[in-house]
Amino acid sequence: MQHDATAPTPPDLFTWEFATDPYPAYAWLREHSPVHRTELPSGVEAWLVTRYADARQALADQRLSKNPAHHSEAAHGRGKVGIPGERGANLMTHLLNIDPPDHTRLRRLVAKAFTPRRVAEFAPRVQELTDRLIDGFAGRGEADLIHEFAFPLPIYAICDLLGVPAEDQDDFRDWAGNMLRHPGGRPPGPGGGQAGGPRGGVARSVKKMRAYLADLIHRKRADLGDDLISGLIRASDHGEHLTESEAAAMAFILLFAGFETTVNLIGNGMYALLRDPGQRHRLQQALAAGDTALLATGVEELLRYDGPVELATWRFATEPVTIGGQRIAAGDPVLVVLAAADRDPERFADPDALDLSRRDNKHLGYGHGIHYCLGAPLARLEGQTALATLLTRLPDLRLAAEPADLRWRGGLIMRGLRTLPVEFTPEGAERETDGPSIM
Repeated sequence: MQHDATAPTPPDLFTWEFATDPYPAYAWLREHSPVHRTELPSGVEAWLVTRYADARQALADQRLSKNPAHHSEAAHGRGKVGIPGERGANLMTHLLNIDPPDHTRLRRLVAKAFTPRRVAEFAPRVQELTDRLIDGFAGRGEADLIHEFAFPLPIYAICDLLGVPAEDQDDFRDWAGNMLRHPGGRPPGPGGGQAGGPRGGVARSVKKMRAYLADLIHRKRADLGDDLISGLIRASDHGEHLTESEAAAMAFILLFAGFETTVNLIGNGMYALLRDPGQRHRLQQALAAGDTALLATGVEELLRYDGPVELATWRFATEPVTIGGQRIAAGDPVLVVLAAADRDPERFADPDALDLSRRDNKHLGYGHGIHYCLGAPLARLEGQTALATLLTRLPDLRLAAEPADLRWRGGLIMRGLRTLPVEFTPEGAERETDGPSIM
């Protein structure tokens, strides 16, 4: 793509500095190069779509396929796309990399697990898990909200939903933790890496998870329950043509997508509230008065302001397509930058400000079109429960580190904090009268 020689120099992308605060770079791209071709860390060349209107178009455009088979690797860099260990583990067929009609068939089966009724029935369990995790550190006066709270909560919740027995859930926590610590290999994103390095460790975790899920499917055939995996087995047995590999791949991607997005929603959201005492105190006052409306709009605003998914998952042009005036060739990879679109001043008033009461807020935090995140209702439930319970039980939460000292997990799709150290008055102890309170 040709750039105006008089325009400012394009920003460096995918550095650690960029991961800490990508929004100035995205503002530059929206203004000077809204559909921007760049080389990714993996060596793949891709188009980044940064404006809101263009992003919505791209997310709904069926000429942009999810199937990596459409990627013209020879023409667009040495890198590959996929999940480390995925090809050998038969995990390729899942909702994030297939198109209709297969996508329609599989999504219809899984959608039954995320109906409003099913999510509402799951709310007491989410509250129970939330309180149990807070109990583990509430009396201590300090915690790392990522490792002690935001990470385990969705892991245990999605394991319950899938039907993973309680005695096996810590294994899932270990496997998921390995992928979270080495984000370069997190699905779905550019592949590659050496078998002996961190990426190799990610691939081993993927394979262990795949082998466990295959075994669990076999065991559940003899003892079906009211969980999602049992539902997938029933659908397969009643003529829905769901293979065991498809069922295992579906369970895998739901587990992964269902936990990491929520880890980042809770972590990024709590971090934003800790840095904006006025907005936090406003929410605490509403919660104390029994008003949950601000909690609902507040979580939507946190999804817009600093959402868990920075870039939507891979798309590949099946034919030449024009987005934002830019012609994209067949075979080119396209990445829709949700984080940039959700701060587009052409769509959102004062987009860099956090406003928990923002009403006109059709953000793209969970996507748009036929690939809109199936687990969004559950993630919203977990996010609302987690933030409300933290702010109610530990009302004087405060950062225990300088923002500049915090580190973000680098990666292509997701964006979240590695740690979020906080301090607070231990539960049951007397609080300072001049601190923030909801009492």
